[in-house]
Amino acid sequence: MNYSLIGKKMKELRKVVGLTQGDLAEGICTQALISRMEKGDIYPSAAALYQIALKLGVDVNYFFEIGTNPRLDYIMEVEKQFKILRDDRKFEEMIDLVKAEEKNPLFYKDKDKLQLLYWHKGIYTYEVRKDPDQALSLLHQAYSMTSHEKKAMSEREMQILSSIGTIHNSLHHHESALDYYQRVETAMKTTGQLQNKSIKTRLYYNKARILTRLGRYEESTSYCRKGLKWCFDEESLWGIGELHYQIGYNYELQDDLEKALTYFQKALNMFDLKNDEVYTSFIKNKIEEIVGREGQVR
Repeated sequence: MNYSLIGKKMKELRKVVGLTQGDLAEGICTQALISRMEKGDIYPSAAALYQIALKLGVDVNYFFEIGTNPRLDYIMEVEKQFKILRDDRKFEEMIDLVKAEEKNPLFYKDKDKLQLLYWHKGIYTYEVRKDPDQALSLLHQAYSMTSHEKKAMSEREMQILSSIGTIHNSLHHHESALDYYQRVETAMKTTGQLQNKSIKTRLYYNKARILTRLGRYEESTSYCRKGLKWCFDEESLWGIGELHYQIGYNYELQDDLEKALTYFQKALNMFDLKNDEVYTSFIKNKIEEIVGREGQVR
């Protein structure tokens, strides 16, 4: 997709309808961002592009005429934006994107696309509104929108079931959570190559966390090692720090502090590389605590 052409079309249409860059930016973004979009320096987010199209009085697909499948381009951009916001835990921005796309016929007239909105609305409801019952209701609705139509589970359906499992885990419904994760793991065995490699990593990590809480430390560590092997085989970085930490935590709970320190240090190295200050600070404190405990034992 040549995003400079989108900027060119945006500028042409803005002048036709008699809007300044400031007029177009109002309520959407800054005038400077509109200027950069029109120059092709950056491309607008899916939510911003939809709002710009509304203000200019055109369908959003006006900007995607240069692709062979313009609607797919737009949907893929929205999904990309959701993934970034989800991974960065920017839930307020995520719900703003949901609200913007709820008005878009590309979404509300298509169950497959609407499912994307319900999924993220469920995540927001749990993470921000702290309403697990409503969140679970939204996630089950999202899953049912497509699950009955397919023989094989889609990657998004796997992620929705994993989200349901995560909420059950947080509510200490560990066996229910394991059931949902097991459904995802079973589905993965019958599906082809995963496009989103982190789905499997997250599954292994989530199962490992539950098994740790149930006192099944060896099983938990086994899942962590599966996850690490998957990361290395697929050259995927997400989860390497988390999985090393979980193995270290298992060893800590079994009073093998020397091995715990080894894995905590590996986790710390990964979070340092990612510039994740929250996890880095947490693990540094954990290492200091264990070093202190070791000193007392000696």
